[in-house]
Amino acid sequence: MERCAWANSSSVMQAYHDNEWGRPQHDPQRLFELLCLETYQAGLSWQTVLNKRAAFNEDFANYDIATVAKMTTADVERLLQDARIIRHRQKLMATLNNARVIANWPAGSDFATWLWSFVDGQPIRQAWASINDVPATNDLARQISKQMKQRGFKFVGPTTIYSYLQAVGIINDHVRDCPCAPENEAV
Repeated sequence: MERCAWANSSSVMQAYHDNEWGRPQHDPQRLFELLCLETYQAGLSWQTVLNKRAAFNEDFANYDIATVAKMTTADVERLLQDARIIRHRQKLMATLNNARVIANWPAGSDFATWLWSFVDGQPIRQAWASINDVPATNDLARQISKQMKQRGFKFVGPTTIYSYLQAVGIINDHVRDCPCAPENEAV
């Protein structure tokens, strides 16, 4: 068996693939971190994002939602000077904005519950023969993207959200022959 081909480019990519990608995630802080990482990735390689992940974690207090929600444009100006991260003003501002949206979630619910409600709490398994068969987006990602935008999220287009749904395990797109595919994992 061979892992999904995209993960073979480096040990960092392999570790992300083998230990995180496609595994159901419900922790609000991790969901927020992965959303942010997906927004930073837009237009760049995932390898670039993973190489900068530790610096992002440091700069954003390990993606503590309350802390990030309190950050200001002055913090963004400081972050724009940090060569260890992806210095894109709109993406950094989206991080602050999206933290505020999650921090101000309506009472009686939370972001994680809302997100998983789109699939009734159950991951969608798509057993593709090859990574070339995996779509860039789908109807579910378009629906969630639209609703996220209505709630005030930024940098959450359908392609970014599809990747996000894969990352957090809502959509499991490990190819059929990958040892991380649910049907191949040792019980």
